Amino acid sequence: MFTSGMVYAMIGAAAAVTLSGIGSALGIRYTATASAGVMSEDPRNFGKYLVLVALPGTQGIYGFVAAFLVVSKLGAFTSGMTTAQGLQIMFACFPIAFAGLVSAIQQGRVCTAGVDLTAKQPDQSGKALVFGVFVEFYAVLGLIITIFLLNSINP
Repeated sequence: MFTSGMVYAMIGAAAAVTLSGIGSALGIRYTATASAGVMSEDPRNFGKYLVLVALPGTQGIYGFVAAFLVVSKLGAFTSGMTTAQGLQIMFACFPIAFAGLVSAIQQGRVCTAGVDLTAKQPDQSGKALVFGVFVEFYAVLGLIITIFLLNSINP
């Protein structure tokens, strides 16, 4: 039986997956569009562009991990979940939901600039990747905080 607490917890899990997934889709779109344009003239650096295109997709994976942790945590609440516990879980999902959304979009923009750099100076692609990783750091922090918060909620 679903309690209001479980509904809130599932809203949190859904927010983690949905928002970080939307951010990843948009970030990938920015970078993939730029990469396709550059490769139409010179497809030799496909491997370098592929890494830059894939990087904004990691936030979607982080959101999935958070949702998986929530769903696995729901099984621990055998006697039911209070509304307060459900709200705690929902709010615990917000760091990765919002950090994933914003950082993936911004990372897509940074990686798009990296595509431009790589097109002009292919030997500098590693530097372009480093810039993208700087943005990734904040998504990782969002996931870590979400994990810490979820682990602090007791059945």
